[in-house]
Amino acid sequence: MEPVHRHSWEVTPDEAVALQKELSTRLIIRDEFPVPLQLVGGVDVAYREDKSLAIAAAVVLDAVTLQVKELVHAESGISFPYVPGLLSFREIPAIEFALGKLALRPDLLVCDGHGIAHPRRFGLASHLGLLFDLPTIGCAKSSLRLRARQEPGLTRGSFSELVSRGRVVGAVLRSRDRVKPLYVSPGHRVSISSARELVLKMCTRYRLPEPTRLADQEVGRIRKLV
Repeated sequence: MEPVHRHSWEVTPDEAVALQKELSTRLIIRDEFPVPLQLVGGVDVAYREDKSLAIAAAVVLDAVTLQVKELVHAESGISFPYVPGLLSFREIPAIEFALGKLALRPDLLVCDGHGIAHPRRFGLASHLGLLFDLPTIGCAKSSLRLRARQEPGLTRGSFSELVSRGRVVGAVLRSRDRVKPLYVSPGHRVSISSARELVLKMCTRYRLPEPTRLADQEVGRIRKLV
């Protein structure tokens, strides 16, 4: 897999914010993925203990059985500082290397990060989706200062709308009974309702959806070796 669109990663934080605002206008927040899905992917990133190296994993699963079809990883030096809301500029270079190793192209990609549930409505999932022209979903474990209309119920599948400046941008989703909820939002070429439904479908015995859970396991394994 190679990006369809590119831009320089050598930018300042101010330039990154301006780029997010510009690119966010190109997002498509409606369903543009094949039905039925054949392959779903997941990505995650971890850092070496000294924070000098980013380790990215990309996994491709059968969309029905959720069995692994391909699993790769890649490493990249880090040049962008840690700035809340600009995580994609720090992590996507490593993710791009990992996705470039895949022989299979997923129909949809789930990211450990945010989509449009982001202060500038352009989180990591949106950024990846636009660069690769790929349907993407952000599935994060915490919120970027956004609030739900109310706490979701305690049973699996319960959700509450996630709101930014009066606009619904995602959902706070309970993926298992009585566990902490997930923060789900579309990245690109996926609707809000489909993002929520697809993530829930990919959550089996665990809190996290299988694509990002398996990618997280892989980066954790590699992190111990580098």
